Amino acid sequence: MVKLFINGYGNIGRRLATAFNLDSQVDLIGIAKYKADERAKEAILKGYRIFIPQSLEQEFKNNKLEFTGFIEEAIKKSDIVIDASKEGLGFNNKQKFYLPMKKRAIFQGGEDSEGKYSVADIIHNSRVNYDKVVDKSYVIQGSCNVSGMGRVIQPLIDHFGDRITRYDVTLIRRWADLEDLTEVKDSIQWDKNPHHQDDVHNFIPDINLFVDAYKVPSRMMHLHQMSIRFRDKTPTKNEILEIFSKEFGVVILNGAKGTAEIRKKALDMGFAHGDTNMIHIHEEVMRTQDDVLKISYSDDQTGMVIPENHLLVQSLIFKKPRKKALAYTDKIFELSKKKKILQEEFK
Repeated sequence: MVKLFINGYGNIGRRLATAFNLDSQVDLIGIAKYKADERAKEAILKGYRIFIPQSLEQEFKNNKLEFTGFIEEAIKKSDIVIDASKEGLGFNNKQKFYLPMKKRAIFQGGEDSEGKYSVADIIHNSRVNYDKVVDKSYVIQGSCNVSGMGRVIQPLIDHFGDRITRYDVTLIRRWADLEDLTEVKDSIQWDKNPHHQDDVHNFIPDINLFVDAYKVPSRMMHLHQMSIRFRDKTPTKNEILEIFSKEFGVVILNGAKGTAEIRKKALDMGFAHGDTNMIHIHEEVMRTQDDVLKISYSDDQTGMVIPENHLLVQSLIFKKPRKKALAYTDKIFELSKKKKILQEEFK
């Protein structure tokens, strides 16, 4: 059994803990907490073993919060660490813990794959390079936006290859997650240098891709608007829908009025953490005209990367063939079941 430690218990770490706690092939060593707060109480109630920095020992004791030990101890016990710390802290953790202890680690999207603060040279996307991460020591799991683009772009490449000349993607990003205390400002902000384009190039290097990113006052989901230019006339809308109907982690919806409606359905149906863990292609706003195909899809920003992390462990540690890994991950996350529910609701 593989011993896994989750270094961080924020929006991603909480979800990873839920998922891997259901995995009979994994021994979840525990989770790291860097604050003596309500999330620490939540983790204790869920029965997770909590590991903390030594500097917080007295604070946890003063707040009568039980903990199992210190972070260094958990990392020593583990076979692999999933680093779910705040964006940008992965590099420090690698230098302080993983390299000296010779521990393999998975980092989350937003960490650097190039330059002085690079944590790994490969970004994982289960649809594109699942087999290429086997036996790697350090891998970045692509962010939700990057994972979503991979799930849409690679099937198009597989079916149409050289017929496509260019992809233009506008990322309409949520301002904060539902659980965040971050203020949602009445403003639309643009990212003058979005990392998403370079991240996709990491695993699809030859693609002619242009990405713009905007942050809008919402907490629900991201929305991507993708324009694909062909050398000749585009395939029919039905051809495109047929391709995506067979894709893992992709659901085709027709009639949803917005991202909030999808999120509300996930919450009402009791999906874990209110996540669908998928992208949702919106059939009613798909367009084809001459040589241009336009696809809009919403992207479950908090849940998307959790099954992706699970698939990454299947490749990196267990070396499972992708088909078997997809079946096992589907068993844990019930994506096929969620897909049917959402298609029935929005049809």
